[in-house]
Amino acid sequence: MTSTATTNPTEKMNLRAALIEGIGGYMAAASIGVAADLGLADLIKDGVRGSDELAAESGTHEPSLRRLLRVLVAVGITSEPEPGRFALTDVGSQLRSDSPDSLLSFTRMFCHPALVTSWQELRHSVTTGERAFDKLHGTDFYSHLANNEAVSALFNVAMGEESRIAAAQVAAGYDFSSAKKVVDLGGGDGTLLAAILPTQPHLQGIVFDSASGVAEAPGVLEKAGITDRCEARAGDFFQDIPTDGDLYIIKSVFQDWNDEDARALLRSCRAQIPASATLLIVGSVLPETASTDQPIAFFTDLNMLVNSGGRERTESEFRAMLEDTGFTVQSVQLGAAGPLSIIQAVPASA
Repeated sequence: MTSTATTNPTEKMNLRAALIEGIGGYMAAASIGVAADLGLADLIKDGVRGSDELAAESGTHEPSLRRLLRVLVAVGITSEPEPGRFALTDVGSQLRSDSPDSLLSFTRMFCHPALVTSWQELRHSVTTGERAFDKLHGTDFYSHLANNEAVSALFNVAMGEESRIAAAQVAAGYDFSSAKKVVDLGGGDGTLLAAILPTQPHLQGIVFDSASGVAEAPGVLEKAGITDRCEARAGDFFQDIPTDGDLYIIKSVFQDWNDEDARALLRSCRAQIPASATLLIVGSVLPETASTDQPIAFFTDLNMLVNSGGRERTESEFRAMLEDTGFTVQSVQLGAAGPLSIIQAVPASA
């Protein structure tokens, strides 16, 4: 919606409130992050709990905790059915550690001080195009993970949580019948193949990532009952990609890299995967023009600028990048995996 002048007092107040709510977004994030760190959702569970009970169990100051809980009501995480007593909403239930749809670690990761403080240097990134994370922490994000075991473990679990729903939708929405071995490049803890292989008994798989990235994969693959058909391999996909697959998937990886590095990854794929293989890129595809329809994708894009130096891309940008690195795009299925899209490409003929 474009800006138009208004003299209606009510409409002016609504516009004012909309702007102020936007400005207060960091307050909402901080409140949700503290709720996640305190484990409030696990304490409330399916019941209605008093702020005095929750304060005693979480070791917090009751009057202050009650104020936090009221903010959580305002942003849809909790409800207050009677004064001073709180319950979880369906949105807030995703902060429970025992929920099959839990986003607890994802929330804790993206509200972690290492990431949040970088946003205080957003102007630096917008002005220079450089990562604010590096300026603030003296190293890049992935080096920071490599040197901080606890944060790295949290990040890996968070990425697994984020992948779970999209993984199930990829498993259900793509025809794997012609593939024999699928390689998940940058596959992390194996969540994607743990969703795909149980539904495709003919398939074998490889989860490929850095040593820290695949650290949790054996447990995930064992829980899925696919260790006889799937292995975890550690390596650098810029240098040494498994060559024994016929279907290669890169999910939620390109957003982590700038254009130069993204093209380098695609050139590595083109040089090493079989000429008969298929490449699937699963990730966000930005609309060619911005709107209010996909705010998360645009937040993610700016977060990549601030913290990792990567970016989200439009369909035309993906097509150009793939064609420039020796691939032919066969199809683009927008929204085929929930908020994510599936781009199918094959090595171009020489």
